Amino acid sequence: MELKDFKNFSEKQLTALTWWCRTSPYKNYDAVICDGAVRSGKTICMSLSFVSWAFYEFRDMSFAICGKTITSLKRNIITPVLPLLEQLGFKCSVKSSQNYVDIKRGGICNRFYLFGGKDEGSAALIQGMTLGGVLLDEVALMPRSFVEQALARCSVEGARLWFNCNPDNPLHWFHEEWIKKADEKNCLYIHFTMDDNPSLSANVKERYKKLYSGAFYERFIEGKWVAAYGLVYPMFSVSENVAEVPFEPTEHYISCDYGTVNPSSFGLWGRVGKSWYRLREYYFDSKKEKEQRTDEEHYAALEALAGDRKTEAVIVDPSAASFIECIRRHGKFRVIPAQNDVIDGIRHVASSLKEHKIFICPACKDAIREFGLYRWSDDAVKDAPKKENDHAMDDIRYFTRHVIRETDEGFFSIAVERQKGG
Repeated sequence: MELKDFKNFSEKQLTALTWWCRTSPYKNYDAVICDGAVRSGKTICMSLSFVSWAFYEFRDMSFAICGKTITSLKRNIITPVLPLLEQLGFKCSVKSSQNYVDIKRGGICNRFYLFGGKDEGSAALIQGMTLGGVLLDEVALMPRSFVEQALARCSVEGARLWFNCNPDNPLHWFHEEWIKKADEKNCLYIHFTMDDNPSLSANVKERYKKLYSGAFYERFIEGKWVAAYGLVYPMFSVSENVAEVPFEPTEHYISCDYGTVNPSSFGLWGRVGKSWYRLREYYFDSKKEKEQRTDEEHYAALEALAGDRKTEAVIVDPSAASFIECIRRHGKFRVIPAQNDVIDGIRHVASSLKEHKIFICPACKDAIREFGLYRWSDDAVKDAPKKENDHAMDDIRYFTRHVIRETDEGFFSIAVERQKGG
């Protein structure tokens, strides 16, 4: 990506870039929030603005750039932004092992520490630092304790706070404490839509609109803070998403949600071209069957499900430690503990269904049944599906998160249309 790739900035993007400048009508604000739709250009504008402001106000100062994880932070900000800064005359030295970047320009050097705020324990990582400012990318995905600890570190004169996120539940703490109270916190609030990114073509906008449905559509496309409700996968239909496998698959995986009292659900997946088919399943409900099965009995069912096919790996519920050990002890299958971020996984399954990256074969009757019953809980504060009719749903989520590359992997919310083949 180069600076010449940028087209004209929109009014909101320019505001995010320049709000702190002495000639700006917003220069007296202490903080800025940019929220709204995906691909609206807010992230890269904020990142460039944050570094530029740091050099405008400070020298030999420490700052923090925070994301949900270090990996997502590098993907969303560090990788796309550092080359642009270097084109602007900055010199960037990345210390990956220590998670910081030294940036120099015109005899001034400032240090930018990188932090992941994925859970409550993350607050300890940033404790004790003194910072001139902090940029919190994807702030709605971070625990409040981490965010508040990061803000408390910004104690020097002239420090400012920078927040960036896509919308979440309207009762989310960040919406309640910062967006609704932006005026009293002396915080500039800028709400983005995809139309605020002049570099997006009509075709790109339409493609992103097709990725989401339900609450995810309202949040990521319309930029609204709305609650999740109704069916988790309202886009699922028998006519669109249930199909027989057209050709012999070239690659196989098995995904497992393991239960003792609760049902166990295993799915055998086969790759045909760019799509994956759930070919067969094993679904055992101990309550319905009025008996429990041992790890060895479930393992025998796993072997029967795989048959004589070469199976690349078995992806297993990470909490099923005894079953994972049982599979490893037999030495036949490679075992991968699943990624278990529920909301990210649901979003990924929904996108995979809409893009026809996954299909369910008619023989997988329990998976089809659960798609029609799997619903969001009535919790008004936090998004969560009901803990019922969710066992095939969990194993499908484990599969898509590991095997199918995310549609928006490498997606930075930038103001440039991605080049073909890039």
